[in-house]
Amino acid sequence: MKVINLHQEEKELIQLAVENNRQAQQQIYTRFSPKMLSICRLYVKDLQQAEDVMISSFMKVFTGLKNFQHNGSFEGWIRRIMVNECISFIRVHKKVNFIEDVVYVEESTEAEECELAIDDIQFMIDNLPDGYRMVFNLYAIEGFKHKEIAVMLGINEGTSKSQLSHSRKILQQQINATKSYDYGTK
Repeated sequence: MKVINLHQEEKELIQLAVENNRQAQQQIYTRFSPKMLSICRLYVKDLQQAEDVMISSFMKVFTGLKNFQHNGSFEGWIRRIMVNECISFIRVHKKVNFIEDVVYVEESTEAEECELAIDDIQFMIDNLPDGYRMVFNLYAIEGFKHKEIAVMLGINEGTSKSQLSHSRKILQQQINATKSYDYGTK
């Protein structure tokens, strides 16, 4: 049995891509594009626009590849570029309003078993106002802390917490409405 060092293989692939080897760049794109498109799709509602953002992000990946330090995950590095490009895209193409709430209330949400299709969940997230959706994705999906989100979006930390609270409340209402409809109570 031959043991293949995947980290070394990835390192060599990255080095070839840095040297403008088109096959290496294509392999990186092919390996990571499906997951990166799904990340872009979280932030950008329209699939074509999400694809455009992903492609422009990959251009940044390839031009900045020489700066990748191999300290962390390569996929994580690419993902960060995708998220930043999505935020930039939204800032340029839409006026995002973040509601400054003076009071932030953390509501406890008890997880109930609910069977929703991934498309239904994505639809619910898509219907959130842009500010709510960005904060929700950055916090719940990407795992950023409120302090980091505040810096990324140029808002107060309290605003980030408030936006998350509001987005959770809206999503919970949508889930409850879906459950009520499914059970025939409406």
